[in-house]
Order: sequence, then structure tokens, then C-alpha cells
Amino acid sequence: MENKEMGTPPLIPSREGRLQLTLLLTTLSSAFGSAFQYGYNIAVVNTPHKVFKTFYNETYFERHATFMDEKLMLLLWSCTVSMFPLGGLLGSLIVGLLVDSCGRKGTLLINDIFAIVPAILMGVCKVAKAFELIIFSRVVLGVCAGISYSALPMYLGELAPKNLRGMLGTMTEVFVIVGVFLAQIFSLQAILGNPAALRRLRGHADIEAELEDMHAEARAERAEGHLSVLRLCALRPQRWQLLSIIVLMAGQQLSGINAINYYADTIYTSAGVEAADSQYVTVGAGVVNIVMTVISAVLVERLGRRILLLAGYGICGSACLVLTAVILFQNRVPELSYLGIICVFAYIAGHSIGPSPVPSVVRTEIFLQSSRRAAFMVDGAVHWFTNFIVGFLFPSIQEAIGAYSFIIFAGICLLTAVYIYVVIPETKGKTFVEINRIFAKINRVEIPEEKKEETIDERRNVGPPVPSPAKETSF
Repeated sequence: MENKEMGTPPLIPSREGRLQLTLLLTTLSSAFGSAFQYGYNIAVVNTPHKVFKTFYNETYFERHATFMDEKLMLLLWSCTVSMFPLGGLLGSLIVGLLVDSCGRKGTLLINDIFAIVPAILMGVCKVAKAFELIIFSRVVLGVCAGISYSALPMYLGELAPKNLRGMLGTMTEVFVIVGVFLAQIFSLQAILGNPAALRRLRGHADIEAELEDMHAEARAERAEGHLSVLRLCALRPQRWQLLSIIVLMAGQQLSGINAINYYADTIYTSAGVEAADSQYVTVGAGVVNIVMTVISAVLVERLGRRILLLAGYGICGSACLVLTAVILFQNRVPELSYLGIICVFAYIAGHSIGPSPVPSVVRTEIFLQSSRRAAFMVDGAVHWFTNFIVGFLFPSIQEAIGAYSFIIFAGICLLTAVYIYVVIPETKGKTFVEINRIFAKINRVEIPEEKKEETIDERRNVGPPVPSPAKETSF
């Protein structure tokens, strides 16, 4: 109500949500039960790779009375590593069906089956003397990771108020990194759907403004219709959003992070670190990974998404170039091996501040609910296919061209950064509908529900909407 004596305008209720205990526990439990599994199984085969290879060789000898040659061992080990992202690709292709039929929460619960079964199989593989169980289990674990990597950001992004969406969105990557770190530690040789639900998650009684945002998104969804993957790929209003998540996810994987995760010990050895000490360097890199990802979760709502992405890719690309020079010249200058370790740590810090966590936030924000399921299927397929390519081909590429393999990663970092600078707008502090309007201008299409939005604002008697200032891009 207007204050007639003071002549002040009517107060607009605050739309800033707080991190309530229910929302915090929901985030932590869902992330630990899903994203953690992904991270753990990325890194768990790195340090003990010699143990795995010894088991493969012993089993092969018992069957054929001869040991494997080096080429067969390289092929078998590449399959062991790359079956995980291949399973992730399969998981990303079925996640759409699961979230439609079981819901986000139900999908995350069902996904636990794909974590428990392979754990049992890997536990009995030595007794059964069957290394094939390890490879099969890696496929099933990949399915678990593929489902969780799409379903979890979708779940958290829709639970979070817009001012916390960036921070909660990065929790997917935070728990992936925690999983990677604990895998490194254990590998050491020495060691809701209604306003009552919203009040529990938000902790404040005045949620009408946020409900209005949800209704606006629902109206936009009805106007757009439910989208399949094929229709999404052919739809002009979604063209640049779709291309953006493809670039973000391909850049995230092809920039070299999983080459570091899968083959860290080998890289440290080639950089001059003693084989017995490389496992401890890997743990140190894990600490850097966790710290920088947590810092990113704090900064993403202050600095925005674009700055973290651009800074991260800049650091990664520079680190790859310097690491190439270090590996090439360390035989002449042995002291360069220490610079090589610094480069790896700098690369991990750069990737953890932007390219690793931020795409999980952006991919949720740039799609409405009607297209989010199909978009996450495309996103997941790109993520896991490129993950598979790196895991399977990097050993052969490194053997063929040696240190120059990191120049490829540097080039990909540069190209991805250029795309982000030119095309992707800042999404910090904006509702899903506001972000949809920004991309509508980029796609040069009109939003059919805008007139209805203005009618709602008039009914609420708060005046015309004041759009959030969108960061201009060169595009």
C-alpha cells in the first residue's frame, strides 16, 4: 500500500532466496549420491594402473600360458579407461526417458542401481579371475555417471532460487572433484511440486513473485510445446542455445582435462617426476582442484559466468603451451621439470575455476523446461562422446607426437574462448524467461508470451518490468 504522507512508492517484495537447511541437505545428498560417483570413477584407475595391468597379465598368462605383448596391453587398458565415458554416452541417451517417467528425484534414486551392481562385480573379479568384469563394470558405472551428470544439474537448477542458482549449479562439479580427490587418496599405495515445498526450500513466506516466474516459464513452455531431440535440433528459436551447449561441453572435454585425469601419473613422469612420487603429486593436484572449484562456486554469482569461463580457458591454453615447451626441453635443462608440475597445477586451477563447473550452470539456464530434457540429452551425448574420444585416443596421440599433443588442447581452449566471447551472454541474476528473451534476440525470433507477461505485471500493479541489463557480446 502506498504511504500517502511520505509519498513513497509501493514496496516490491524481495525476490532473493536464502540457502535454507532443507535446500542445503537436498543439494548435498543428491550430489553426493550421483556426481560423486562420476568423479570417483574417473580417477580411480589412474594411480593403481600398474596393479590393474599386472592382474590383466596374470589372468592372460593363466589362460594362454604366455604374457600379453605391449600393443595388446595398451589396447586393453585404453578400453578399460574409455569404456567409462562410453557408458556415460549411453546413460545420457536414456536420461530423457527416465526424467519424464520417473521425475528428477526418482531418476537419481533409480540411478543408484548402476553404482551398486558394478561395485559388486568389480569386488569379485579377482576371485573369478576375469578382467572382463572390470571392463563391463566400467561401462555400467559410466551409465550411472551419464544419468547423474544430466539429471542432477536439472534437479538442482530447478530447485534453486535465481540468486543461488549459480552456486548450487556448480555443486555438480564440486562433488565430481571431491570424488576425483578421494579416488586419488584411496589409490595411494600407503592408504518438490507445490508452494508448501517451496517454503521449506526457500525459508520465506512471500514466494508469490517466484511462483509468478514459474508460471511465466510454464506459459512459455506451453507456447513452445514439448520438444523432442530432433525437433530441438531443427528449431530456429533454440539454434544458438543448442550450439552453445555443444561448444561448452565439447570444449570442456577436448581441452585436455580428462587426459590429465586419466594419465596424470604418466604426464608427471614425462615431466621428470619419479614414478614413486607421482602419486603424491596427483593428490596435491586434487587439492588444487577442490579448492579452485569451491572458489568458483563462490565467485560465479559475483563475477558472472562469462568471466570465469574466459579466464579459465585462457589459463588452460597458456599452461598447455608452456607444458609443451617444458617436455621438449627438459632433457637439456633438468630444472624445467619443476615448471612442468607448476603448469599441470595451473591447468587444473584454470579448468576448475571455469570450464569444469560453469557449463553445468549455463546449460540449465539457457533452456526452458519444454526443451531442457532434449537439450540435456544432446549435451550429455556430446560430453560423453568427447570424453570417450580423449580417453581412447590420447595414449596413441601422445605416443605418436609426444609433447605436441598439448598444442592441440591449447588450440581448442582458444577456439572455445573465442566462441564464448562472441556468442554467449551473461546469465547471472536473470530468470529463465529473461534469459530466453536474450537468446530470442540472438536467434532473431519473437517470444509469443510477452503480451501475457505485461498483463500479469499490470495486474500485480508494480509497473512495467525493468529488464536486467544484459552483457553485450560481439555477436
